Amino acid sequence: MSTNVNIDWSKLGFAYSKTDLRYISIWKNGKWDDGELVEDNKLNISEASTALHYGQQCFEGLKAYRTKDGSIQLFRPYENAKRLMRSCSRVLIPEIPIDKFVDACLQVVKANEAFVPPYGTGATLYLRPYVIGIGDNLGVSTAPEFLFGVFCCPVGAYFKSGLAPVNFMISDEYDRAAPYGTGDVKVGGNYAASLLAHEHAVEKGFADCIYLDPATHTKIEEVGAANFFGITNDNVFVTPKSPSILPSITKYSLIHIAKEYLKLEVQERDVPINKLSDFKETGACGTAAVISPIGGIEYKGKLHVFHSETEVGPITKKLYDTLYGIQFGDVAAPAGWIVKVK
Repeated sequence: MSTNVNIDWSKLGFAYSKTDLRYISIWKNGKWDDGELVEDNKLNISEASTALHYGQQCFEGLKAYRTKDGSIQLFRPYENAKRLMRSCSRVLIPEIPIDKFVDACLQVVKANEAFVPPYGTGATLYLRPYVIGIGDNLGVSTAPEFLFGVFCCPVGAYFKSGLAPVNFMISDEYDRAAPYGTGDVKVGGNYAASLLAHEHAVEKGFADCIYLDPATHTKIEEVGAANFFGITNDNVFVTPKSPSILPSITKYSLIHIAKEYLKLEVQERDVPINKLSDFKETGACGTAAVISPIGGIEYKGKLHVFHSETEVGPITKKLYDTLYGIQFGDVAAPAGWIVKVK
């Protein structure tokens, strides 16, 4: 196993790299086994696995952070565990018990401690828990067996040139999820549905596209693979509420920070696309980027610019700095948000 790793932390991107050990647990005959750490990063599964043909799978994403004193901590892993349980339930996968999920994550981080980037680099250790249907199955039905895995890899700071605004376009042609479909759980099909729309947005010079509600196409829902938030002209933190939005742990953390740390009013409600002028700052939020400030949104051929296309708005910056500080241990965290790796 690696005790020292030769990595230029400043050059890390958000990309896969193999680390020493990963966790694997199998569900068979009605129960999960104890799970184990393994070296092999290749899975040997049946060609008839439901994950391959019918999309019976779900996943999570969270990070481990190195603090100033050299210790390592996870950010709100119990919320990821709860969300994975909801995803499993939605696609008929046996739920992963919360304690099993958190223990698996802690085992993986501890086993790959040498890959946790140093404090001050902005880099983190990204964890990818996932559950897939495996075993011999041909008909459209739930799998006879399941595999729960957790792997990790060091990833760089999402913003190579600092926290900078980017522009997005409204997706008129595509939806990421159907009304009352699987938009509110973290399953791969939602992401597969977004690939073409993302490609079209990038070809047109945008960072990604913004999806409107699939029922009426009149309200903002998600920004690429992230949640949307905005700061109104009278300093209200607003974020969309919809049954087809994935409930972002980052978003709900920002809601708490906006209320308790910045003393802002918070509203989780409809965000009509024709009311962009109500906002002075907007952004996308998620595990990978924490916050991606939105400089402008193109809708019906017109680019609506918020605070600036080049500078981050002051409230967005405070939200980012506070959350980033909590994650790296520099700002006091609410009770239960941080789990130390011991």
